[in-house]
Amino acid sequence: MIYRRLTDRTAALGLAVALFASALARGQSAPLEDLAHFPRAVLEIKSAHATHHFTVWVADTPPRQEQGLMFVRDLPADQGMLFVHCCSGIWMKNTYIELDIVFVGSDGRIIKIAPRARPFDETTISPGGQADEVVELRGGTAAALELKPGDRVSWSAPKS
Repeated sequence: MIYRRLTDRTAALGLAVALFASALARGQSAPLEDLAHFPRAVLEIKSAHATHHFTVWVADTPPRQEQGLMFVRDLPADQGMLFVHCCSGIWMKNTYIELDIVFVGSDGRIIKIAPRARPFDETTISPGGQADEVVELRGGTAAALELKPGDRVSWSAPKS
């Protein structure tokens, strides 16, 4: 058990060093915080057809919101990131994967979905109105689940 923990820690450290070196080689900044330290929550989206559950990292501070899912290479379909009380827009700087950007209004309803945002695109994606929260899901998830504006979004208190 101790050997496995040391091996897992060594592998995690090696991955972090590799990501940092790769980012520096491209002239990009490295992640500010390991996603393992972000709070976690369970997010629920009630659509016309079903209720969908996601485990999300919570970007609850300006540095976490700036970092978002930068440098992430894979995102399972049942995971994502929740930006709380944050943004007038999102960009894909240093983001390696396509994301669906789901803008949520103050009433907890989806106001806009920007599907399949392009990796590394630094163009700001805005909600076209007032959004209180933003949810990032793996690209294509919103279409596969038939999510639409008006669907209700809620989440549990963040889990550390």
